[in-house]
Amino acid sequence: MRQPEPEPQSFNRVLSSMCTEPHPDARAAAERFLATNPGDPATYEAVADLEAQAVEGLATLAAHPTPSDAAGYVTSGGTEANVQAVRSARNRHEGSDAEKGERDINVVAPESAHFSFHKAAELLGVELRTVPLDDDYRADPEAVAAAVDDATALVVGVAGSTEYGRVDPIPELGSIADEVGAGFHVDAAWGGFVLPFTDHAWSFADAPVDTLTIDPHKFGQAPVPAGGLLAREDAALDALAVDTPYLETRSQATLTGTRSGAGVAGAVAAIDALWPDGYREAAERAAENAEWLAGELADRGYDAVEPELPLVAADVPESEFRALRDAGWKVSRTGTGELRVVCMPHVTRAALRAFIDDLDRIRR
Repeated sequence: MRQPEPEPQSFNRVLSSMCTEPHPDARAAAERFLATNPGDPATYEAVADLEAQAVEGLATLAAHPTPSDAAGYVTSGGTEANVQAVRSARNRHEGSDAEKGERDINVVAPESAHFSFHKAAELLGVELRTVPLDDDYRADPEAVAAAVDDATALVVGVAGSTEYGRVDPIPELGSIADEVGAGFHVDAAWGGFVLPFTDHAWSFADAPVDTLTIDPHKFGQAPVPAGGLLAREDAALDALAVDTPYLETRSQATLTGTRSGAGVAGAVAAIDALWPDGYREAAERAAENAEWLAGELADRGYDAVEPELPLVAADVPESEFRALRDAGWKVSRTGTGELRVVCMPHVTRAALRAFIDDLDRIRR
């Protein structure tokens, strides 16, 4: 018997996701390029040209010194970009010290670093050294400086952490990496489309950043999958290249082989439609919503973390959290159990008011 056509879930009560509804132009562009493969650029020339546009657009957001010449590609998401950043740094570090023979390579990252760095360490056979945060959930530069040594291939800074939306002291971390001859990577997968409209120092212009993760399918309002890996210099991508003898393009720096042109085309369409004014308006609206929600929670006696980027964490009891989930709200928790709400473009003030109304009903 034929089953009813399934419908995608509504975003109306989704408060925990770092993905959002794609811009209509991005949705249409993704559909047009569904069957193209950026992994074979000599065959699929149109989508290869689009990928160059996507990289230039992302590099512009991240203040690359020469966006039109920036190295990078559209990944499946932040996880792939972070894995590739570790792989590039490892390969470059091993090559520069080949005369010293086999030795352990390490990556130094704050405890707030995304779980993809744990995957990268396991896959690539490097040691991941995680260091404590300061009292405001940011990387502690002194702890980072104490953890690095001459076997450190990469130092990681986070620009928009997944649990608290915090921005690490990127210039200080970059200086530490530079002092020990390590690469420096900034994970701005979520924050990269918000940070250009703040006064935070996070980009290629602010520190000696070698590689940077920035995802169009998050606040960029592109369809999934559409992540991004950027590099200051071609050498970072050259360190990833492998031979592809049966393709017209004879080498490839990406992690996956076949990739969907949908993410590439969707990313370009979203950036064309929204940069800069549309993104600025969305970022300002999200920041106002986060401040409002944090204030409403604090007024009710909850210990709420003051938002830095549009993400709210608050110490809501487990029984109330479960009741909110039972009421249909898609909320999540931090590692220490706090309620976590991400104010993405689809999250409206009306939805947040309804959320607070349900919380008040649950508390009675």
